[in-house]
Amino acid sequence: MKKYLYLLLLIFSGLSLFAQEDKSIKLTVGEVESLFLSNNLQLIATRFDVDIADAAIAQAKLWDNPNLSVSDVNLWSTRSQRNGESEVIPPLFGSFAKNTEFSIELSQLIQTANKRWKLVNREKVSKEIALQEFEEVLRGLKVELRNSVYEIQYSQAYLAILTNQRESLSRLIESHKKQVSQGNIAKNELLRLQSSFLELENEINEVLSDLNEQQKTLKVLLNVDPFTNLEIEEDGIPQKSPDSILLARLMELAEESRPDMKLYKLQTQYHEKSLAYEKSLRVPDLTISANYDRYGGVWKDFIGFGVSVDLPFFNRNQGNIRAARISRDQSLYLARQQQNVIQHEVAASYNNYVYTYAFYKKINDDSLLPELDNMLDTYTKNLQNRNINMLEYIDFMDAYRANKQTVLTARKKVSIQFEELQYTVGTEIR
Repeated sequence: MKKYLYLLLLIFSGLSLFAQEDKSIKLTVGEVESLFLSNNLQLIATRFDVDIADAAIAQAKLWDNPNLSVSDVNLWSTRSQRNGESEVIPPLFGSFAKNTEFSIELSQLIQTANKRWKLVNREKVSKEIALQEFEEVLRGLKVELRNSVYEIQYSQAYLAILTNQRESLSRLIESHKKQVSQGNIAKNELLRLQSSFLELENEINEVLSDLNEQQKTLKVLLNVDPFTNLEIEEDGIPQKSPDSILLARLMELAEESRPDMKLYKLQTQYHEKSLAYEKSLRVPDLTISANYDRYGGVWKDFIGFGVSVDLPFFNRNQGNIRAARISRDQSLYLARQQQNVIQHEVAASYNNYVYTYAFYKKINDDSLLPELDNMLDTYTKNLQNRNINMLEYIDFMDAYRANKQTVLTARKKVSIQFEELQYTVGTEIR
């Protein structure tokens, strides 16, 4: 019976695995980005940094806890204390520990120089830093996602071209096999076709391997099942012409929008707030207290109040104030350096896009390229009808594949370069 159960489990697990392997999803570019924003685990984890910063702000707003101390407890009463039990005036706490000596003190620290709110203001800047760090992670992941989509679209399109060629070659090989068996053509022509077919099969396998790697990257970003096969639909959106983009405007957008630039500016603000907080620590805090003492002195019940304060003779927080001031000045120079780096990155990325777009536009406007698909069928028929020789046909097949690959590569590169430009600017270019 156990053997049969084990066999059934194997069958069902095999069917389940088979079903998983067959699962395929077709997505548009917009659907891919929506799925990424809702599912990406790194984004979800980074969002928690903002909640942690909120918790730090809430913590900074809290007052210090009061302190209660009980001391000088004497568990053995004296004869004079016991003789005083008949006094007319009862102890303050009534009969509670009436013959026991003890003291109670309640104290509360009061921060001066508005320290608490200066700390709160510093933590608010920390929250803004956490928000910009999230935006920086989103910015990096988004360009990785879109580049992955473009790579998959390229591989899908190129694979379709190779598959189409393979089908044409396969039909030719079958036709030539019959011709060879009838003695109408030489066998070396069949061998040449078969050799080209094997080269084509090898290239298809390489493209499938690249596509599998690209799918892995995309599936990790989307947090989808590893057995899912993703197919990305072509969006057909025309590329934006560099003529409609002003480099000076891109420089302005980058300084306004780049999260890393905002981070450097926020770091300066953070050090400014930190300097203000460190300066406030020069002012000593106050501790107010109230205490009750029974049998500890001249009076049986003593109630007293007090105030304590540190005397800032030696430590006025000089070292921390100096360090905070230096950190602020350092952050100013780092912000200027980052601004300089960003300007050069935007200029270089813009120029790269201009060159890439010009080549893409030149290829896209070539009227001969759309005719290649029709010429493939024509050349195949001409070879079958012996109007062209094998060498001419193989040369055309290689040229056809190379031209198609050049077109697809140019389209992919202009899309990737545009994303790189948007990445360096830090926002969508409209």
